[in-house]
Amino acid sequence: MAPASAANRGSPAALLPYDLGQALSRLHAQISSCRRCVEAGQLDRAFPILPAPVGAAIVLVGQAPGRVEEVAGRPFSGRAGRLLFRWLATAGLGDEESARRTIYLTSITKCFPGAAPSGSGDRRPSSLEVRLCRDHLDLQLGLVRPWLVLTVGQMALERFLGPLPMHLAVGQVFGSDGTRCDPGTARAAGLRPLLLPLPHPSGASRWLNAPDHRALLERALGALRELCRAGSDS
Repeated sequence: MAPASAANRGSPAALLPYDLGQALSRLHAQISSCRRCVEAGQLDRAFPILPAPVGAAIVLVGQAPGRVEEVAGRPFSGRAGRLLFRWLATAGLGDEESARRTIYLTSITKCFPGAAPSGSGDRRPSSLEVRLCRDHLDLQLGLVRPWLVLTVGQMALERFLGPLPMHLAVGQVFGSDGTRCDPGTARAAGLRPLLLPLPHPSGASRWLNAPDHRALLERALGALRELCRAGSDS
């Protein structure tokens, strides 16, 4: 498979090259047949939730699908997803359908993990589930080759930047080596993919209740707007 051109990787409005679309469709079929977590006793059934095979300049990585996503069959379909798409619209990425066409939406684990034992929210995938699913995400990123990865929530943040507290990550832009970058010059730094952490939009999370944390979210969305504007101007 010939890799997507640099122009396709760098433009949020890129069209999906035919060969990339074919490769993503094959990968999605492979992931859809995965039963590792069932065989390991982590899930009762496997039902991977995957995005449309879009060739995107931006990849967004959440924690895991929720119950609504499992029913709807596409990522970020529930209440948290609606809030997430409002955030993205604020950053200049258009409405939900526009965002779905230009952002590759995926997650650390691909199946709904079930309700949390406490009854509040969804269960956090186990470390074994994360490990069993890891190469699926690696292969997705290897095919899409984004210039920017948006991490949503603590689990996705840890996957890329280690055990960094959310309040030290949200509002910052990082290079692929974990160094902080200025949003205005980050795209020219060559440390791709750039990483921009966001909090989880779930109502079960209380992180955004703090005014200081809401200010960090606004800063992160401003950085995202600036990064995308720099891309469209280049």
